[in-house]
Amino acid sequence: MKKTMFALAAVGALASGGAWAQNAGDWVVGAGWLHFSPQDSSKPLTLTAPVQSVLVGSGASVKDSDTLGLSAVYFIDSHWAVEGVFGVPPKFKLEGTGTLGRLGELGEARQWSPTILGKYYFNEGNSAWRPFVGLGATYVWYSDVKLTPELQGALGSQLRQRPLSTSTTAKLDSSFAPVLNAGVAYQIDKHWGVSFSVSYIPLKTKAKLTTSTITGVPVGISEARLKLNPIVTYLSATYRF
Repeated sequence: MKKTMFALAAVGALASGGAWAQNAGDWVVGAGWLHFSPQDSSKPLTLTAPVQSVLVGSGASVKDSDTLGLSAVYFIDSHWAVEGVFGVPPKFKLEGTGTLGRLGELGEARQWSPTILGKYYFNEGNSAWRPFVGLGATYVWYSDVKLTPELQGALGSQLRQRPLSTSTTAKLDSSFAPVLNAGVAYQIDKHWGVSFSVSYIPLKTKAKLTTSTITGVPVGISEARLKLNPIVTYLSATYRF
């Protein structure tokens, strides 16, 4: 009787493990917390037209940001998978440093960065804990770019314009960037689980600032170069189909 009970328990455990296994064709969707922590650096703000000059000692820093992340993983087999990650575009705030520190906040922008990853999951498909590594790419662009009145006034003064006689708009370059990823997934039952990952994105951008008179006549062009290099953490609840 004891041997029979043990055998039945073993069969039940194997059946349960098999039911939880990630197999070819499985989909796992997730939603959760995305945190962006820029490891940033910048070059001095440079006036490129009508003459070239550098605002010596100027700099900028990007503050951390949080948003809702969404993801979908497709398993090619029990180890290899492809994941797409997209977040509600987070809003980043730019703070002045160095000689621009007295201005405080310089501006803000929303970042769009859909990401595709190839991932390898360790352990077997029926394991509850599955560490993984991933490598992929993201395409980054920006919207809702706004500059504060303080920065606009400083740029007008640099161009020797009267106060409030100019306005400045900014455009940030779009770019592709590689993504390095690692993390761990835990399967709670057949459908539900949790996942945590950390990604590093070597990312840089250039901001082009155009200063114009109130009648729309351009009087100066400036540029600023930023290295963002964010570390991105993603904690999500997952559901497997």
